[in-house]
Amino acid sequence: MKTAPSIQLDMYINYPGHCEAAFRWYEQILGGKITMMMPHQTPPANFPKEWNSPIMHAIIDIGGTQVRGADVPNAEPMRSAYLTLRFDTPEKAEEVYRLLSSDGQIFMPMEKTFFANRFAMLRDKFGTSWMLLNEQ
Repeated sequence: MKTAPSIQLDMYINYPGHCEAAFRWYEQILGGKITMMMPHQTPPANFPKEWNSPIMHAIIDIGGTQVRGADVPNAEPMRSAYLTLRFDTPEKAEEVYRLLSSDGQIFMPMEKTFFANRFAMLRDKFGTSWMLLNEQ
């Protein structure tokens, strides 16, 4: 019998010049751990001049999942994909909802649904789309 190779799924997010700020914020409010933050030694010629130290590659671990990112000219907010955070308690879901939705765009406010005790959909101030879920 052949053993299947181990597979892991990571997310990669392009940011228009604020990858480091986004990852530092996620580290602070989500308890993530940045494991890599590599700026360009010399930014490519097509990068905006006001980007002092654009990120070439970054990795943050959030709840055992790696999220990767970089600064890319003309990057747009996430449109059809969401990072989903699952919480053990409704209180933690509400707390993170309050923080992530600050200066962001709420698509569905935090509320009880037929499938979850708490559920919300939003895009944060950095353009990352999130689903927040407490199933209990």
